[in-house]
Amino acid sequence: MATAPELAAAPEIAIRPMTEHDVPAVVAIERASYQFPWSEGIFRDCLRVGYVCRVVTVGDEVIGYGVMSTGAGEAHILNLCVSSAYRCQGIGRRLLDYLLDRGAAMGMTEAFLEVRPSNTAAIRLYQSMGFEQVGVRRGYYQATVGREDAAVLKLSLRGRRSRES
Repeated sequence: MATAPELAAAPEIAIRPMTEHDVPAVVAIERASYQFPWSEGIFRDCLRVGYVCRVVTVGDEVIGYGVMSTGAGEAHILNLCVSSAYRCQGIGRRLLDYLLDRGAAMGMTEAFLEVRPSNTAAIRLYQSMGFEQVGVRRGYYQATVGREDAAVLKLSLRGRRSRES
């Protein structure tokens, strides 16, 4: 009698602060993932101004990253991406959860983000974590033809556990 194949175990990941050394790997993932990617300079500027910049690693390989700004009681998720080879394994959820916990630890009471309405996988993730749409930014994103709107999502961080790293 044949048995069902074993499911592959989720990779053992680590989340740590992004460094200047990580930027080329982050940019490579960004360029492979988006038609209109952030530049290397944008990532370096985020590090320079002290945004919460984290990478997800498997061993020594950077497989994802997140960038969050904080201020005036608000956390703003600016960029969150996982390499295509590692998607749909819960890594994006873990990274987002980490960033939200970090925001709560910093005293932020709300989190915001923008997402393309065409990015249905991201929207499903955000909604499953409690984000709700609170607005639309018209023409926010560059698109192949013209501009694409952004859905603005919000999540309360009140009562959320916090991380210190």
